[in-house]
Amino acid sequence: MAWIAIDAGTTVIKAVAFSRTGKELALSRASTEVLRPQNEYSEQSQESVWQAVASTVRQTAQQCSEPIEGIVSTAQGDGCWLVDASGIPVRNAILWNDGRAYEIVERWREEGIIDQAFRISGSASYPGLPNAILRWLSLHEPQTLARARWALTCNGWLFSCMTGRYAADLSDASNPFCDIKHRQYSSDLLRLFQLEEHLEKLPPIAQGNDLSAPLTSSAAKQMGLPAGIPVLMAPYDIVTTAFGCGVNTPERACVILGTTICTETILPDMDLTQAASGTTIAFEDGQFLRAMPTLTGCGALRWGATLFAGGDQQRLEQLAQAECVSRDGAFFLPYLSAAGERAPFLEPKARGSFHALSFNTSPSQIAHALYEGLAFVIRECLETTAHPALQSVSVAGGGARSDFWCQMIADVTGRKVIRPAGNELGAQGAFLWALKITGNMDHAQKVSLSIETGTTPFVPCTAEYDLFSRRYKTWLALRDASSSQWQMLREER
Repeated sequence: MAWIAIDAGTTVIKAVAFSRTGKELALSRASTEVLRPQNEYSEQSQESVWQAVASTVRQTAQQCSEPIEGIVSTAQGDGCWLVDASGIPVRNAILWNDGRAYEIVERWREEGIIDQAFRISGSASYPGLPNAILRWLSLHEPQTLARARWALTCNGWLFSCMTGRYAADLSDASNPFCDIKHRQYSSDLLRLFQLEEHLEKLPPIAQGNDLSAPLTSSAAKQMGLPAGIPVLMAPYDIVTTAFGCGVNTPERACVILGTTICTETILPDMDLTQAASGTTIAFEDGQFLRAMPTLTGCGALRWGATLFAGGDQQRLEQLAQAECVSRDGAFFLPYLSAAGERAPFLEPKARGSFHALSFNTSPSQIAHALYEGLAFVIRECLETTAHPALQSVSVAGGGARSDFWCQMIADVTGRKVIRPAGNELGAQGAFLWALKITGNMDHAQKVSLSIETGTTPFVPCTAEYDLFSRRYKTWLALRDASSSQWQMLREER
């Protein structure tokens, strides 16, 4: 018997079949289109995403030699996926990296609302969160909002397509409307965001058995599976990736090197008096997952490859490898998203830039600065959130395939970096979660053990760490100096 784990990312949908012991039996992928109808907009057709999921599951089931006993799904988080009372989308989904609600978030920050909300939710608001999007819709598309019955996330949308039920996993619900200590929706947060009238649009927070429902006959037909098999809604993708990396204690952190660079640490308690930043997710065993998901990730490397390496990212890495860390190298501030940055600080106006360029600056120095700038972001995120007991950092995502970058991250952070075995860690984490929820603890322990074997370690070099540390201090100072110019640049656009 096998399970199919769905991992619905922003640009790629994956469906992976696992045996009960965690062996990967089959895999299918499909690309999805991100629509940008206007500058700073980022949307997807909800129906297209569902069709891509159904198609990949069908292909995986056809490849799999074992009968399918269940489905578990994880997906991109945040954003707003609106449907009417019949479950039909009322507009395109607005994604987590959308920037149209910039002015709303900026006003909330100026009025102290973001700081007040952080004392309840443990998370900082940014333009791609449901609160900002719903507020924008109430001002600019009130007729759309009036037709909507449910404000879902991507995973909630897929769960409704497969089961006909509307629910939110606690991880998806944690930000922005959840009282993180009590793990339930907060009327005070809705009041702060002027969204009290839309409380009934929030799907109920499901836990335990409520996260499972039978596959409907119509969905089963599209997916090529038997109707009635259980469908489980796992936590959203950054949480399941942590599970897939074996990260579940404060001693280990996780960094996803993907569309977002997401640094994740586990904390036994959450300090709500600190400066508002990042995302706090209610985690297992009463713990909290502190996530710092940036708005610019590996897309900066693709951008750099287009400009400096003829579009060849492998060539970009070769250029970077040819350059040693030095005091006089170029610096890169990697804030390329139209929505600015959300972690480890919130600044919708943030913009990227190179520094310390001269006629002597080489393509290799530019390439090295691109990788280094992103590694400095990881270090800053860890310094902002990590527990003192932190010993190692596991890496996942497409960027983790680079030995060069993994070693640089170890040297920049001064922490041992671990690359787990396996390529589909988000799907693997969702599968592991499904085993635990369904009571298959023996199989879950075997899968957890397999995660710990076959890992590749990258040990930091003390000399390199010292050099990077000096450059890191300069990089922070350059960022602080540049931030004073971001408002001016915004006004000129």
